[in-house]
Amino acid sequence: MNGFSRNFSDTGTMLQRVLKHMQRNFDATIVPAIATPVIMLLMMLNLFGQGLEDSGNLGANLSYINYLTPGLMVITAVYGILAAAIRANTDMTQGIINRFRTMSIARISVLTGHVIGNVIITLFSISVIVVLAVVTGFRPVMSANHLAAAVGMTILMVTALSWLAVAIGVSSKSAEGINGLLYIVYTLPFISTAFVPTTTMTPVLAWFAEHQPFSPIVDTMRNLLIGGDVGSRGLVAVAWCIGIMLVGYLWARAAYNRTSTT
Repeated sequence: MNGFSRNFSDTGTMLQRVLKHMQRNFDATIVPAIATPVIMLLMMLNLFGQGLEDSGNLGANLSYINYLTPGLMVITAVYGILAAAIRANTDMTQGIINRFRTMSIARISVLTGHVIGNVIITLFSISVIVVLAVVTGFRPVMSANHLAAAVGMTILMVTALSWLAVAIGVSSKSAEGINGLLYIVYTLPFISTAFVPTTTMTPVLAWFAEHQPFSPIVDTMRNLLIGGDVGSRGLVAVAWCIGIMLVGYLWARAAYNRTSTT
């Protein structure tokens, strides 16, 4: 068996293990990742929806649910990374890695299994949010090309955040330490265009929202789903996702190898 086939096979084995753990801990992994965005959807829609539509800040003929849904898709992906980080950290701190070291498996497969597992469950969570949004009035307007681009953008974003989550989990000394590292990641989507346009923000906050990673990602998803002009904003979003994924991948490998040699 060549190196690629071995890595592929070992990754499949690690993925099965991760999915079984998720299944056994459904209430601790899937429910929280879905519950928070659902609450946000209902709360934001009722608190800000009518006011923003009446003010005209959303633009002509744009309902708040159409504006809000892409942002909630991104927030669902962000809230899904905690469980991935904890799973990776549990492997590192509770001795299972020592058992893996005695086995003839590719080291990267342990990390990749966590990443792919989190991608699968997060995409499921996002699908649930989209279905609920459709029930509450979300009406996407897009071509087949835009739909394909939106799916690709979603997968790229979730994969990038999953690598970042695994990196944080592997590098943290305890599960308690994960929350501190994730605090900034959790905060950024709330200071973005996920809930309100930058035109409603103060100048300083609007500048920050425009130049942080999640606003171009949210804007790109929104324009793809409601038929807007993606423009250069899409390239910025892809660049951010690739950058986050690269940092997460290199950080996770370095932390894993460093721990493996100590």
